[in-house]
Amino acid sequence: MSTEFDLGATLAERGAERYELHTKYLNPQLPRMLHTIGFDKVYERAEGAHFWDAEGNDYLDMLAGFGVMGLGRHHPVVRRALHDVLDLDLADLTRFDCQPLPGLLAERLLVHSPHLDRVFFGNSGTEAVETALKFARYATGKPRVLYCDHAFHGLTTGSLSVNGEDGFRDGFAPLLPDTAVPLGDLDALARELSKGDVAALIVEPIQGKGVHEAPPGYLRAAQDLLHRHKALLIADEVQTGLGRTGDFYAYQYEDGVEPDLVCVAKALSGGYVPVGATLGKDWIFKKVYSSMDRVLVHSASFGSNAQAMACGLAVLSVMENEQIVAGVRTTGELLRSRLAALIEKYELLADVRGRGLMIGIEFGKPSSLKLRSRWTVLQAARKGLFAQMVVVPLLQRHRILTQVSGDHLEVIKLIPPLVLDTADVDRFVDAFTAVMDDAHSGGGLMWDFGKTLIKQAVANR
Repeated sequence: MSTEFDLGATLAERGAERYELHTKYLNPQLPRMLHTIGFDKVYERAEGAHFWDAEGNDYLDMLAGFGVMGLGRHHPVVRRALHDVLDLDLADLTRFDCQPLPGLLAERLLVHSPHLDRVFFGNSGTEAVETALKFARYATGKPRVLYCDHAFHGLTTGSLSVNGEDGFRDGFAPLLPDTAVPLGDLDALARELSKGDVAALIVEPIQGKGVHEAPPGYLRAAQDLLHRHKALLIADEVQTGLGRTGDFYAYQYEDGVEPDLVCVAKALSGGYVPVGATLGKDWIFKKVYSSMDRVLVHSASFGSNAQAMACGLAVLSVMENEQIVAGVRTTGELLRSRLAALIEKYELLADVRGRGLMIGIEFGKPSSLKLRSRWTVLQAARKGLFAQMVVVPLLQRHRILTQVSGDHLEVIKLIPPLVLDTADVDRFVDAFTAVMDDAHSGGGLMWDFGKTLIKQAVANR
């Protein structure tokens, strides 16, 4: 018997056990949830913005792995870069040398970030946020970081302390002494700053939960207030960065906004090797790394590894050469405008918002008596069930993968790969229209499925 490891043979032999293995050894609630809503699919391969199952059925991905697959799956340029870096047999992560790839990727990133000077590479978005929190506290000498209601910045202890969703925080106290302020409320920000102990405000230019955009002028005004009180502005661009909103960074939509620290991750990986980056101003980095004694005061064992750096360089090359950001602006506006045009047609459709290829579709209480009574029953069982009722048939009937934007929200968030094309837009809009037609009909399979969701919600109370 051969002692060599054969990954293909292992998957061929054991791949069918995927849900059983996960139930036994990993998070047992994930398979349970997937079975309940009929998302327990078996995908065999993927390319670009599409998956295929064993029968060869094509699925459209409007989720992009929560934004990780910015360039879609298996982009040939990124894939080739990963093969190349493995074949080079580099002396990687010696810890006591300076390899060229981290410097090259930092240089390339900073071209798109003209007011920033230095980069720290970690392994994820939550690490990028943790880095920004540490650097802001040390650089200012102040302990408290402000964050916005309903924000999501990660799930490690520091980033959880600036997470605006109680469902994620419950049971994990005590956390860091940070404080929430409403997104867009400059008076609340000024009140907290007046206490003199605020190191920074961390903010998503467009919040992932619910797809809520910072009001026009807010980021610039907040920046000015923060600097007046010797505090920093941290832009969390983990999901919104690298072209997602039609600009390289979402904060660049507003003139004059120059964050002191910027967090990126997700799409920088090319979908292959986890990577996070915290970009910042020179004086902040020099204060943190102020002497040779402090050379390792903040580091990451796998940070700056050659595979991640190669993927990042390839991603930026593709974005520049294929003009990804301009394409997102065009395709995103096409998708958003076509969806927004449906608001007048469907009384259950309340709003379509967002920028680029980050779009929120919000549902609301209908006006007609029959639909209103059904809506009320769903809301009484659990807020967010109607959005789930839309997500499920999009997958089951139309083979389109989407997500509800957050717990207890009647919002679907679309964050597809940035390489989405007009045919994909047509496919999604046609499918969404068919689902909404069913939802507004006298009967319909959607409402039958809604009964199942109601029973499940009541059972979980």
